Amino acid sequence: MFAGKSEELVRRVRRAQLAGLAVEVINHALDERHGAAQVASHSGLRVSSRPASDVDALMELVRGQELDLLAIDEAQFFGADLVPAVGALVLAGTTVVVAGLCVTFDGRPFEPLPSLMALAEDVTKLTAVCAVCGEDAGFHQRVLPGDVGDDALVRAAEHVGGIETYQARCRRHFDAVA
Repeated sequence: MFAGKSEELVRRVRRAQLAGLAVEVINHALDERHGAAQVASHSGLRVSSRPASDVDALMELVRGQELDLLAIDEAQFFGADLVPAVGALVLAGTTVVVAGLCVTFDGRPFEPLPSLMALAEDVTKLTAVCAVCGEDAGFHQRVLPGDVGDDALVRAAEHVGGIETYQARCRRHFDAVA
């Protein structure tokens, strides 16, 4: 988180649009932080998108379109079914750009990103700035005010949040059990 993934996705989408390419942007329906029909970066860059709740809904949104570029934000929430779907789209001639987290807040691989990264021709792995020391940060630490107790939402990997819930951390300052 806070590495500029959505910002880079928006940049690539805008560049493709300027080139006159057929572009579709999909974000996961869980992410309503900036409204359901847009991808937005923490710095305020935005692009219109169409929300999908799962891979079937995503594929329905792009069915019948001759796309040059499909951009998918918050890809980690689509699950393992995204891997064969992206493979099929690429084989059909669509360039697919995916943005998402490859590590959960507790340091585990966050599928499907690790699998997608293994199959991709090109991977751009961005890092944030550690909130503790300022070094490159490849992890995100869940930091909630007060005692979280047994709140199931707090334990869920699918908890969507921002700076109020997470901090970027380097390996040295990342605490997977926090």
